[in-house]
Amino acid sequence: MNRIAIIAAMPGELRPLVRGWCHERRDGIDLWRNQSTDLDCIAACAGAGFAAATRAFAEVEKLGPVDAVISVGWVGALRLDLVSGQAYQVSSVLDARTGERFFSANVPADCLLVTATQVVNAAEKQRLATTYKAHLVDMEAAAVARLAQMRSIPFYCIKGISDGYTDQLPDFNRFISRNGQFRTASFIVFAILRPWHWRALARMGENSSKAARGIAVSLLDLLDEFKKTNGDSNHPR
Repeated sequence: MNRIAIIAAMPGELRPLVRGWCHERRDGIDLWRNQSTDLDCIAACAGAGFAAATRAFAEVEKLGPVDAVISVGWVGALRLDLVSGQAYQVSSVLDARTGERFFSANVPADCLLVTATQVVNAAEKQRLATTYKAHLVDMEAAAVARLAQMRSIPFYCIKGISDGYTDQLPDFNRFISRNGQFRTASFIVFAILRPWHWRALARMGENSSKAARGIAVSLLDLLDEFKKTNGDSNHPR
């Protein structure tokens, strides 16, 4: 049986996928598990950023060696032609800190994601798009890809767009704690007092929900492929 790790930042990114899965919370990390005769799927989220993604992966590995890992979650678009609320399979990931590039397994399409160290605004999206010719931006995928490379296991990446290329949104970085947790209560108070953000935040909420559903559909398709190849290989490739 292959063990598949699914790493996200926030529970909302996984919610449509993990309905009915066994859930527990350990050391501030949410874990969901679904076992069958073919696959042992473990989804984890510990917050936003490199360190949080690393903690989530380490918690999954406490349950045993991992045969493949999938980075999932919400991203910002770096192109006008990408559709908010839609999920995309990422072909390669670039770490903006180091310039390292990691490639996904079995994804022929050209979709480059750049991993930044913080939530980026519209101006920074334009810079990243110009500098790297990238399609998407997130805060975790490069960390997950590096962990997969270190273990010589396949890496996959499925991301859904929560905010478009030109969307004007408040600065979310001030509400992310040192350990990558989003301070929801503080943000709600902030947003209530600033009605000029309401429309953009409502649109982002709708796009995030659609994106999470799209991620779940793409993930289930990928897991079905893993099941088909489970008898042919020790690793799902």
